[in-house]
Amino acid sequence: MNGNPQEDIGDLLRIRREKLAELQDSGNDPFHVLSFPADTHSADIHNDFEGFEGKTVSVAGRVMTKRVMGKASFCDLQDRDGRIQVYVRRDAIGDEAYVAFRHYDIGDFIGITGDVFKTHMGEISVKAGSVTLLSKSLQILPEKWHGLKDQELRYRQRYLDLIVNPDVKDTFIKRSLITKTIRNFLDKRGFLEVETPVLQSIPAGGAARPFITHHNTLDMDVYLRIALELPLKRLIVGGLERVYELGRVFRNEGVDIKHYPEFTMLELYQAYTDYQGMMELAESLFRETALAVSGGLTIRYGDTELDFGKPFERLTMTDAVRKYASVDFDLIHTREDALAAAGEHHIEVKPMHLKGDILNLFFEKYVEDNLIQPTFLMDHPVEISPLTKRKPSNPEYTERFELFIAGREYANAYSELNDPIDQRARFEHQEALRAGGDQEADRIDEDFLLALEYGMPPTGGMGIGIDRLVMLLTDSYSIRDVLLFPTMKPAGGN
Repeated sequence: MNGNPQEDIGDLLRIRREKLAELQDSGNDPFHVLSFPADTHSADIHNDFEGFEGKTVSVAGRVMTKRVMGKASFCDLQDRDGRIQVYVRRDAIGDEAYVAFRHYDIGDFIGITGDVFKTHMGEISVKAGSVTLLSKSLQILPEKWHGLKDQELRYRQRYLDLIVNPDVKDTFIKRSLITKTIRNFLDKRGFLEVETPVLQSIPAGGAARPFITHHNTLDMDVYLRIALELPLKRLIVGGLERVYELGRVFRNEGVDIKHYPEFTMLELYQAYTDYQGMMELAESLFRETALAVSGGLTIRYGDTELDFGKPFERLTMTDAVRKYASVDFDLIHTREDALAAAGEHHIEVKPMHLKGDILNLFFEKYVEDNLIQPTFLMDHPVEISPLTKRKPSNPEYTERFELFIAGREYANAYSELNDPIDQRARFEHQEALRAGGDQEADRIDEDFLLALEYGMPPTGGMGIGIDRLVMLLTDSYSIRDVLLFPTMKPAGGN
């Protein structure tokens, strides 16, 4: 080694390739190994040492550390569940195999068949009876004690992140558990999981800017879906009664710690219920998922302790704004009065904003960050709820809620609007907003309106952002921490 880190790394990479060439020349090409009869994982042994002690097992994984001595050596083998120490003796595996083992590198995959025991130091281990090289690593893992710290590199090379950061692997194991728990919960309640098109001719069902592509055969522009809502409600019209979809949704918008252009959404629809029924379902679903992941109903997110065991608070939007902004929209009856209140509180209002939009601006400025414990924020103004039933007692507001936890929205639910005449009027208002420059306003979907004219029963519906839920239950700071492969600019790109 000459002291230049880049040249030293180059030398190490060259040596690894030379080792591979030697193996191939001797007829031992590790890339020609087809399989290994692994029958045990590290966690099996650690969790039941008494049951495994003295038994012969076959384990396989990546060499993460290696301590080579004269006639005996140790290595740590990392598999799906964690690590297990392996004790390798020359007299147990033979001279030739031991020499070969000494030349294996950190990062190589090996298979071990041997007996489970505990060392004099009390370390649970496998005493190798045979060692098989399963695959060769030609790159060098990040330095043992410093790991992979570059955040951008971690997202770009997630495979490396999973190798050297056990907490990252645990996050994605928990993500799988979360979706499995959600599916089991809904299946037990009689919901049917379905799949709806990702490519749509009209990007409707949400306030978002879509991605656009072109269908060559049909010679038409199509859009990546921004929501799952309208196709699923068509299925309610068709009589399926309880449906849900866990699917990817795409919005051509900005990136921050809680927003990403490609994300996973759960949407579900249940006939013959309303938003009150959706509140019960949401509270039960969040409790069951938290319990499955954390083993309890009290979880920590950052410095905040969240209690899922208590009944979730219920707060109307007008009550919330009155509580946190000291502005009573029950006493504000016109857009002009709302504009005056906004001016007094230095809230910027756009020309297309009506009274309900201004109420929502107050909520975003004064309320959202204060909703820490699980809270159902209810009864949104009709102007911001184009697919929601009006409250019969107060038609300016709708039967809608959003679930807020730790200052963020986690669910959005309605008593679904099933009046095709009212729905057309709402769509037309959204189209007017688009004409006024609001690129996120909804669009008219004539086929959906036709479906409603055939009749949709009273229905409750809800959407839950899965990525945010995973962030919450794994105490992850950024949405990119819970996406296996977040979209990145090419390395070195502008």
